[in-house]
Amino acid sequence: MSRETISHDDGAIYEFTPDLEALATVASGAELTIETRDSLDGAVSAESDVIESVPEEVNAATGPIALEDAEPGDVLRVEIEEIRIAEEHGRVITIDGFGLLDGHDDIEAPRTRMTPVSADGETLEFDDLEVPIDPVIGTIGVAPASESYTTLVPHDHGGNLDTTDMTAGNVAYFPVFQEGAMLAMGDCKAAMADGEMCGTGAEIATEIDVTLEVIDGDATDIDLERPLVETDDAWKTIASAETLEAACELANRDAIELLAAEHGFDPTDAYLFSSLVGGLEISQVVDPLVTVRNAVPKAYLSSPF
Repeated sequence: MSRETISHDDGAIYEFTPDLEALATVASGAELTIETRDSLDGAVSAESDVIESVPEEVNAATGPIALEDAEPGDVLRVEIEEIRIAEEHGRVITIDGFGLLDGHDDIEAPRTRMTPVSADGETLEFDDLEVPIDPVIGTIGVAPASESYTTLVPHDHGGNLDTTDMTAGNVAYFPVFQEGAMLAMGDCKAAMADGEMCGTGAEIATEIDVTLEVIDGDATDIDLERPLVETDDAWKTIASAETLEAACELANRDAIELLAAEHGFDPTDAYLFSSLVGGLEISQVVDPLVTVRNAVPKAYLSSPF
């Protein structure tokens, strides 16, 4: 099957809405290359370029892409095969009013640091330090069930999850809320730490190779309500909420549902077992909602699909 390219030049969204119109429609099993632009739409190309406040439109997400035969209740499987950086530099910034340490006297905002890509394409430069390039998709999601969310906001549909596990070699799963699913993605980083503390990673344009598949919801053992990511050695539930505690609770709830279905546990036993084998991880703490994940090793959890 040939690989179709879908570019941000063809179309991109700044809001996930229930009534998105498809930029392209593909069949289940489609192999695509998705081109994305940096989250700041090219506004920052030198350290003299600063962003005074969070732009009204940010995190352009290429798409949306409709999947033939995807219906509410199904699951969209997104295999992330490769992420290639498409610029010679990234940029990491502070913005007034945004970030974990916003308002601290010793933290200057706005400030920009450009992060040039090394000649071999393996690292970023930050002063005389080198940071390994490990590209991440920051914003990825589908059309939501009822409310609309800008591409700055994460929620049950996905969106601005800023999760380091959204990277090459992993598989993301999203609940389908609307006909066609309506997948869109962008806001990539050449490198980003868990937490995304200053509010950005090394923001950069990319080319992303993915394979998309629709999973029949009637054939699954679970009712997926929020994103899920599969790594080589774990299944990780992903949840976003107004507080870390609330997000952790949702991610744990989703993990115990998986464990209960796998082992025949009642909710309490699944809860007890999750406290032995699960592991809470912070994705980001800077967006309008915070995002966490709960990792369960595959030794204790096989595929729910």
